[in-house]
Amino acid sequence: MESKADMRRAPEVPVRVEMRPGTEAVGVTALGELLVDFTDAGESADGRRLFERNPGGAPANVAVGAARLGVSAAFIGKVGDDVNGRYLRDVLVREGVDCTGLVVDPACATTLTFVELSLDGERSFSFARKPGADTQLTAAEVASPAVAGLIARSRVLHVGTLSLTGEPARTATYAALACARDAGCFVSFDPNYRVDLWESEQAAREAVASVLPCAQLVKLSDAECALACGVSDPERAAAALVASGVPLVAVTLGARGAYVCCAEGGCFVDAVPDADVVDTTGAGDAFWAGFLAAFIASGRELADVGIEDAHCFARAGNENAARCIAHRGGM
Repeated sequence: MESKADMRRAPEVPVRVEMRPGTEAVGVTALGELLVDFTDAGESADGRRLFERNPGGAPANVAVGAARLGVSAAFIGKVGDDVNGRYLRDVLVREGVDCTGLVVDPACATTLTFVELSLDGERSFSFARKPGADTQLTAAEVASPAVAGLIARSRVLHVGTLSLTGEPARTATYAALACARDAGCFVSFDPNYRVDLWESEQAAREAVASVLPCAQLVKLSDAECALACGVSDPERAAAALVASGVPLVAVTLGARGAYVCCAEGGCFVDAVPDADVVDTTGAGDAFWAGFLAAFIASGRELADVGIEDAHCFARAGNENAARCIAHRGGM
């Protein structure tokens, strides 16, 4: 699908949002995994593999990215009461993310991921998550007055699927989605498919299908189109989601940028040219943080978002992703 946004440069949209002192509104609240990425850092002098501790977890990356762009952000999840969990909580606090919904649980171990990098900056993951604190968030913790109130005053609730890979976090995620629905909060969804964390691709497919009817803003990678929509072509996948009732869809295409689609049509948005690539970990999360920040800054309701708006949001996302991949770590 083509639109007039393909033919000319879309108008600028500011990305930074200035929140008034004392306001209780939250721009983006993210729910899901907060974990340590031990990122490949080469070898020691005697040939031993070195790993660098970095904060990570896709929803947490989105929350931090939004906060760095001036959007009021909060995080809901669980870490262990251990050296890594305390480190992660300190990172979020330092970044200005509201941690009202972050549970530090002495009965759990903080989830860890080991990230190996290829020469071109692409990554592969190995999770230490059996079960992992991020999977132990409960529906009761989400339904507490403080956390439910946090969701209710949020403009956007962002979720992924790693919190759907097991109980009790699966039920906790659905509880948060119900709270967002009741409060009229927009739901943002990124499947963030990690094959090693699912018992089967069909289980992942069913989890994605369970959230899509709740979502108004959906971000896919090109590799996730078939999982979410049954078709691998980004244009067809995005159009299918919009036809099913999702108002705004973005598909990230790596070095090719992104494709966005809304009721008015779809368009490709080029990546930042000649971007430095050090580590692609978190690139999609950075894209989505920039996209959501631009959407919030626009002040538009989703029903009023047209293709030029969507183009602007994706351009902001691409710019943020380019900044992310020039540095090590997902945040």
